[in-house]
Amino acid sequence: MSGARLVLLHTSPAHVPVFDALRDRYHPGAVLRHLVVPELLERARVEGPEAVAPALLEVLAGAGAGQAPVLVTCSTIGATAEALAPELGVPVVRVDRPMAAAAVAAGARIAVLATVESTLAPTCELLAEEAGERPVTIRGHLVAGAWERFAAGDVAGNLALVAAAADAVTDADVIVLAQASMAGAADLVTTRIPVLSSPAPGLAAALG
Repeated sequence: MSGARLVLLHTSPAHVPVFDALRDRYHPGAVLRHLVVPELLERARVEGPEAVAPALLEVLAGAGAGQAPVLVTCSTIGATAEALAPELGVPVVRVDRPMAAAAVAAGARIAVLATVESTLAPTCELLAEEAGERPVTIRGHLVAGAWERFAAGDVAGNLALVAAAADAVTDADVIVLAQASMAGAADLVTTRIPVLSSPAPGLAAALG
């Protein structure tokens, strides 16, 4: 992957070190350019993901994203970003698509955990899209209080709540952590049910 270039669009600065660490471990030499635009998520949560399409296009085009593939790490606006690929003229990868493909391959009963309500519908829709004709049951669960801890800078507290919610799931073949910010919880769970997160497979897919 030496020399591979990628633009990453985040809605939280907390994602930057996560993806840099994954790059250093699995894709040494890849060049990552990080764009952090929290207001895109803030607006999408209030007005809906489609409402941020013009601003999203402006941010990516203005940052020269047309020169390299784009990885969007915010699950709420992922589908909206994907739709902009023709206008940008480069591949736009939503970080959770590879995870969703792995989830539907793992079993028919899928539990989706999210800390932001606006993420649940896009993630469930993505899973249904990846499932295609395969019959799946998708259940979404909002982890109460977790986002508030993350927003306050209490990453450990956020992950602890997510892990506890995952351990409480009993009727699933696989558990999906809908947001990149939840990935660390996969290391804390005790459940025997597979727990999937998006950063590592998403970055690998975007770098090709």
